[in-house]
Amino acid sequence: MADLSVHIGELHLKNPILTASGTFGYGSEIAALYDVNILGGIVTKTITRTERMGNPPPRIAETQAGMLNSIGLANVGIEKFISDKLPFLQTLSTKVIVNVAGDSQEDFLNLIERLEEHEGIDGYELNLSCPNVAGGLDFSTHPEPAGKIVSEAKKRTKRCVIPKLTPNVTDITVIAKAVEDAGADAISLINTLVGMSVNVETRRPNLGTIMGGLSGPAIKPVALAMVYKVSKTVKIPLLGIGGICSASDVLEFLMCGATAVQLGTINFISPNAPVSIIKDLNQYLDEHNIRSITEVTGTLQT
Repeated sequence: MADLSVHIGELHLKNPILTASGTFGYGSEIAALYDVNILGGIVTKTITRTERMGNPPPRIAETQAGMLNSIGLANVGIEKFISDKLPFLQTLSTKVIVNVAGDSQEDFLNLIERLEEHEGIDGYELNLSCPNVAGGLDFSTHPEPAGKIVSEAKKRTKRCVIPKLTPNVTDITVIAKAVEDAGADAISLINTLVGMSVNVETRRPNLGTIMGGLSGPAIKPVALAMVYKVSKTVKIPLLGIGGICSASDVLEFLMCGATAVQLGTINFISPNAPVSIIKDLNQYLDEHNIRSITEVTGTLQT
């Protein structure tokens, strides 16, 4: 079997398959289906300073090639995360990345400082780019605030810091370069695209908030293009996200410059998909006589 391990900053992952925030709960929800330790890593559901009930329903609408969601960062809040969710995560051998979000820079930093008191966390994904809450995109549509949060976060932790960027900008490479210069260990690309759908019988939007985040296979071409562009701009590792449903999809992202990927919407369609994708990656590498998955990254021929 080929070597599937990769490095994200100082983190050594057994394979490049992680789960995307918001699609995998806190890990324990899937533990009954398979051993989550086979994953390269888990990115938790977003955690905020206080508990959030989320947006009014309906919160999810299926589309022709994916789904729209407007969950609104519903979560248990930092204190219940520490008391109720973290104990399970601390039992895992796979890497645990906690996704955090705030209404201000201080919120992000306070969350990191609180989590720094506890073991079992390997890094932080900074959710600078949620389109489903008021002000959720404020931190990732301009280079200055994105870079400032990253630089201040790096002062407070030696753990891996990974900002998650939005595709809803004119030039994502400008933001990516700013967070790299600020000390980011890696970048997650991309968060959802802003979208909407309408019920023509009721003449009403299918989401309670009118617009939401589009994910799934529909956004894969956009995500691939952004990973490719950013890979030509920065030198730090990239985590590709967007419509990944198969080992072939994973390989496309790696060839376009990603070091690892996160599986999102596919977890709702086929919860066991990560297991089969890891198996299929091994098979691909063996069939092509490739010794390490790292030999695939950035090999797109143009």
